[in-house]
Amino acid sequence: MVREVAFDTETTGLDPRSGDRIVELGCVELINRMPTGKELQIYVNPGRLVSEATIRITGITNEILRDRPPFSHPDVVDRLMEFLGEDPIVAHNAEFDRMFLNAELSLLGRSELAKDRFIDTLVLARQHRPGSPASLDAVCKRFGVSIEGRELHGALKDARLLSMIYLELTGGRERAFEFSYEAKTSETLAPSERRSERHNESRPRMTPGEAEAHRRFLESMVPNAIWTSDYALGT
Repeated sequence: MVREVAFDTETTGLDPRSGDRIVELGCVELINRMPTGKELQIYVNPGRLVSEATIRITGITNEILRDRPPFSHPDVVDRLMEFLGEDPIVAHNAEFDRMFLNAELSLLGRSELAKDRFIDTLVLARQHRPGSPASLDAVCKRFGVSIEGRELHGALKDARLLSMIYLELTGGRERAFEFSYEAKTSETLAPSERRSERHNESRPRMTPGEAEAHRRFLESMVPNAIWTSDYALGT
């Protein structure tokens, strides 16, 4: 079983170095690249005004965030880190989300998240079709993933879309099904049990009476023929 988390953020602006902060976090749990239905959405009070561009793109206003907890609150940072666990994080333009998340963690004196923990679907999309548009909207359209109702961006909404295009970029539903089946087989059957199961299935299943009748029939055709061996007769 492989657990990953599709992750997205919405922010007050574009640069945490100039004081921009996270205003929304969205997470979708993936097991063997398929969403499990377990999700996390948190609105965060950034402690500063939201830019007009952010309001226009996300619909998240200062009024919406006024009574929300700051990132430092356990209901935000602890819930987020518990959800992420130690598993890989899937994000579109992952460096942007990692930069903002690490800026928030750094302000709290917490360890930053390593770059190699992130899987960037923007990179995967460019590798999949070099030269083609690779925005989240463009990749959704490429794979026929509906973006209806996405007039406004949102961290959880985009994490859900991200989980669908990540599946497509890594082989689609058929590959995910094979992955799940292989994982289940390896977890539930020891190698010796799998060998035993294959061996038992390959042996003929006849009653002693049927085997004897079969033996007499074969011997009546050609005495001492190879097909009268014990294995051929199922004994």
